[in-house]
Amino acid sequence: MRKLNDYEDCIDRGLLRRIPPSKDKAKKSIETAEDWLNEARKSLMADAFNSSLICSYLSMFHSARSILFYDGYREKSHYCIARYLEEKYVKNGILEIKWIELLDHYRDLRHASQYGVESFTIREEAENAIEIAEKFLDRMRRLLKEKEDPSKNL
Repeated sequence: MRKLNDYEDCIDRGLLRRIPPSKDKAKKSIETAEDWLNEARKSLMADAFNSSLICSYLSMFHSARSILFYDGYREKSHYCIARYLEEKYVKNGILEIKWIELLDHYRDLRHASQYGVESFTIREEAENAIEIAEKFLDRMRRLLKEKEDPSKNL
């Protein structure tokens, strides 16, 4: 199996697919992101650091996914969500690259935590993941608002 390496690969392999644009699905995805962020906080309070990290990542995933729904895309790969945002938003100067780097970083950490054989997440990492997920969610909300009203571009 060849390695995914860019947006075009994601399109060619059907891992990013066109669907009807949906503001409703975008809104629901943001709500789901908020729910996962709350789960991350609850997990942290219960000292379930791996669970907290995974929930923080899922909040970021659903936050990013909201943009795809708004634009009329559906993902079949977590990796390809980042490639979509990179292609459509970073390359056009609309979104800062740091958000893609953070999404990729936490996707990798989530993968290691979920599928690895060693439990490694410590409290500080879980706390940092929550903080990043909060900022990521806020940035995706702002991006959606900018799409609704481009005159509010910051």
